[in-house]
This record gives sequence, structure tokens and C-alpha cells, in this order.
Amino acid sequence: MLRVITLLVVAAAAEHVREFTVRENARAGTLVGHLGDELPDAAPPYTIVPVPGSAVNDDLKIDPHTGEIRTRAPLDRENRDQYALVAIPASGDNIRVVVRVSDENDNAPTFPTPVMNVEFSENTPRDVKRKLNPARDQDLGVFNTQRYNIVSGNTENAYRLSSHRELDGVLYLDLQINGFLDRETTDHYELVIEALDGGTPPLRGTMTVNITILDVNDNPPVFAESVYSATIPENATIGTTVLKVFATDSDAAENGLIEYSINRRQSDKENMFKIDPDTGEITVNKALDFETKELHELVVVARDKGAQPLETTAFVSIRVTDVNDNQPTIDVIFLSDDATPKISESAQLDEFVARISVHDPDSKTEYANVNVTLSGGDGHFDLRTHDNIIYLVVVALPLDRESRSTYTLNVVATDKGSPPLHASRIISLRVTDVNDNPPVFLESVYKTSVPEAAAPGTPVIQVSALDADEAENSEIRYSLLPTPQSDWFAIDERSGLVTTRSRVDCETNPMPKLTVVATDRGTPPLSSTATLLVTVLDVNDNEPIFDQSFYNVTVSESEAVGSCILKHWIQAIMAVQRKLALKELSNSLHSSDYCNGL
Repeated sequence: MLRVITLLVVAAAAEHVREFTVRENARAGTLVGHLGDELPDAAPPYTIVPVPGSAVNDDLKIDPHTGEIRTRAPLDRENRDQYALVAIPASGDNIRVVVRVSDENDNAPTFPTPVMNVEFSENTPRDVKRKLNPARDQDLGVFNTQRYNIVSGNTENAYRLSSHRELDGVLYLDLQINGFLDRETTDHYELVIEALDGGTPPLRGTMTVNITILDVNDNPPVFAESVYSATIPENATIGTTVLKVFATDSDAAENGLIEYSINRRQSDKENMFKIDPDTGEITVNKALDFETKELHELVVVARDKGAQPLETTAFVSIRVTDVNDNQPTIDVIFLSDDATPKISESAQLDEFVARISVHDPDSKTEYANVNVTLSGGDGHFDLRTHDNIIYLVVVALPLDRESRSTYTLNVVATDKGSPPLHASRIISLRVTDVNDNPPVFLESVYKTSVPEAAAPGTPVIQVSALDADEAENSEIRYSLLPTPQSDWFAIDERSGLVTTRSRVDCETNPMPKLTVVATDRGTPPLSSTATLLVTVLDVNDNEPIFDQSFYNVTVSESEAVGSCILKHWIQAIMAVQRKLALKELSNSLHSSDYCNGL
């Protein structure tokens, strides 16, 4: 039904203003109104002057003779919401006309894209929101977007929608988690969301939201069985398959990849078995022995490869069945402080090295049918027993680590069966060091020279000593014994480099004699010494000095030619000669007493 609202406003400057309203989408030819209604002083005919750009002539038809305004075509408010013109009557005041187009609900809400992709981690807390693209509606007011609904795909009501309208009039949309997500239950949601306006009936637009649930490593592996069991003969070769365990993990990607291992802290510390980390296949890793152990219980771990890996365990019981091999077994316990195969080079004769016990499952009277022998060691070790039950390896000859640091011993246990069977045990015995060798200098006497003018810190010579011991027992520190001129020099305690500490003086001592000490770091430390002879090379650093600056001499006129009238000046010449003598003495390495006596 056409609804026309006519407003009359008398404007200043003798101009009438008329406003008309017509609904959009009214069919062509719909009557909008009459220009001259209620304006007797503005009767037709009219001259119609459209406001530039208002498209009056395109969309409206105005009869200048009657003042009737009709639509030329259905109007679209979203394209143009008003038209403006001026009607000039033949007599009377001008009429300013505005035709407004009223809104109809002819536009459905429209999402910017038909599909939107969203990701949530499966451990996302409840009520967390994620913004979705809002729908926009070109209509106004109640005909604009009013609400959103989830049409389909909301499995177990996992999500809900919330919305709010902002100043721009757009109803913005949020997707909110309504429950708890579990990728292993549902890893993808395809929500169809509709936007509805306020028309009757409402118009609607839809958008599909594809939600991918990202995996979190929240599921540990699960074994197919909690306890596995198998039987294998004791003569099974290395690599023989025992059984295969299997576990599954409902997580995805790395979180669901499983790696198998054996918990060595809780089981199979001897590494008798190994497991393929990828397939879970357990195989024999070492020779089995029924007489030693007939039941092996393994704790097998299945661990996923997540960033924070989860794991679970299963128990594997492996029973070893007997095979008639019946060879003796040898157990060796080393009697060192840390139970390792070693003996100090200071060990006394008959000192214990190791304890050996032998067992033969075939013997009814244990140990009675076993003969134990020891070979190797070049006579430095011997085997002692008092009851053929416990055997002791003892020191038989003095040991010297510097001569030989390791010995290989072979213990053989042979039963008295027919044919006899035997077992052997190789012992690699290490001789440990004691500090029984002092450092030895490469030279007993070192000779060198240094200029008298050498500045402090000048390298003089580097001494070196060797120590046949090892570790701290062979670490050497160098020092100088105190002497009258030892404070002229310094020595680096690690490198043995001798340098000048202060200026040296040939006139004081042209050939200082130093004693260098090399001390190891053993307990107690050992040391040795070497002599260092340093020749101080003279430089002309002393000028002659007279005993006094003025001499007064009285000479008799009868004194003969050649008579000595003054002897003090000779001392200055003697000083020069003394310097020359000292230099020659230093070069020839003569005793320093000569220089002191001049």
C-alpha cells in the first residue's frame, strides 16, 4: 500500500518547501503526490528544475500541467534515498521539493565471504571467543541484521554465538566455546551460521565456518596388553626375536608417533635384550644363560614424540629354557677402592687384587669338579685358594707403572666332565700411579747470559723438567731458591721461563748463580734442582771518578825527572782498566772473585 506523507513548511524569501515520501520498490507509475496541493497561490503550470545530480528526470515523472509526481521505475533506497527539485509556478512562490525514499526490507544480511576457516587448540578453555566476519545489511533500522544463529554442525552444542552492535551500526559476531573440545572425539566442525534481519518474515544470509581442532598431546600411548610373556631357549643367538609389543596413541602427528624403549633403571640393566624403537620388536642382545638367570622381567616404555612427551609402560616376562651346555661360570670381584680392575704400583707382595668364584651347574657338589688357572701377567700375579671355593688373585712380583702400566690376565675354569667344558675371563688390569719419581731436569746446569741493561721482564732462558709419573704426580711447578741475586730474576711456575725481575748489575755480580727447583704436585710432592749460571754482559754505565775535585801539590825544584808528584789521579785510570778487565772476565766465564778483587 502506498503511503504518502506531505509536509508543508513556509520558508523565508517567499518559497514553499514540500516533502514527499515514497516506499522503495513501488511499481512504476506509483503516485508520489501533487506539487500544488494546499498551495492555492502556487497553481500550475510549473517549470520543473531538478537539482543537479539528483536523477529526478531518470526516476520520477512530473506533469508540469497538473503538478502530479509519479515514479518512472521501481526506486532503490540503497542506490538513492532522496530526490530534489524546484517547481516554478506560473504565478505565486517557488516550491522546493524533496522526495524521500523510505526503506523496505529488500536486502538480506550478507557475509563478506561464504566460507571462513578457524582453528582452535583442543585445550582451549571454555568461553574463549574468536571474532567472525559479521554480516552487513544495506537496509536500515529493524530491517538491518538483528541476530545470528547456528543452523547446523554444532555437534554436542560445542559452540555458541555472541554479538554486539557498535557505533557504525554493524552487528559484530563472536564464536564462543561452549564446552570442552577433544580432537580425538571430533577434529573438525562445519558450522552453518545464519544472519537474520528484523523483517517479517526476516531475510537471512548464511556463512559456513570450518573449524579445525588442533591437537594437544593429551593422550598417552596405550599398550594392546598390559603384560606380555614369552619363552626362549638359552642358546638363542643374538638378534633372535623374542616378541613384539604394540601401543597406539590417539593424538595426531608427532603427538601420536610412538617410540619404544626398555627402562634400564628398573629392568634389564645388563642389556640382555634390546627393542626396536619404531616397531616394538624385542630381540636377544647378549648370550643368555639359564643357569645364571632363567626369568627376565622387562619394563617396556612407549613414549610419544610430542613436545611434552607422554608415556606408558608394560611388563614383559621372558622365561629362558635350559639347554645342556653346562659350562662353568666365573665371577670376579675387584678389590680396589672403586671395584674396578686396578692395583697400585706400591702394592706389597701377596696383596689381594681380585676375588674369583666359579660355579658349575652340572656339579652336584658345588665347586668340586672345577679347576681354575691363571695365565698372563709375566709372573707378577698369582692365584691362591685354600678350599677350591674362593680364589684370590695376588701380587707375586713388585710392580712399576713406569715400566708397565697394564696387564692382561686370563682366568680359565675347566670342569672334569667328558668332554671337559671350560669358561674363561679376560682381566685387563691397570697399574695405578704413586708419586715415586721426582721431576728430572733436561740439563743439570743451564748457562745463559743477559745484558746488564736488560729491562725488567726480559726473557733469560726457559728450563724444563720431566716427571715419569702421571696426572698430578707429573704436574710440575718451577721456583727459584733464594740467593743474594735471586731477586734479580723471576720464573714462571708453569712454563719454567726465567725473566729479569729488576735490573742486573755486572759490578755487583757478573755471574749470578741460581738454583731452579722443579716440584711435582703429588702427595707428598717430590722435587729436584738444576743450576742456572747467568753471565751479566757489561755495558759502559760507569764513568771514571776522581777521589777529589782539587789537588794541591808542592814540588821541590830539585826533584828528578820522572819522580811521582801525585798518585791519586792514577786511581781514575785504574777504574777504567778495571772495567775492561771485568768485561774480559765475564766473556771467559772466570770466577766472580776476580772482579770483586780488582
